[in-house]
Amino acid sequence: MAKIRTHKASAKRFSVTKNGKVKMTQQGRRHQVHLKTTKRKRALRKAAYISDCNAKNIKKLIPYA
Repeated sequence: MAKIRTHKASAKRFSVTKNGKVKMTQQGRRHQVHLKTTKRKRALRKAAYISDCNAKNIKKLIPYA
């Protein structure tokens, strides 16, 4: 059976943890950073996790991660 190709754009944005959760960086730290408070920017540094209903689709896009 042939290998499944990895969706490279998704592989750059998401990673799968050891327990099977899909991890992502939080949105909102790219543009207009000078308008956000330091506390808000500090909170956005932490990684976030995809919801279970969306994680199923992401795992199909990155099968070998």
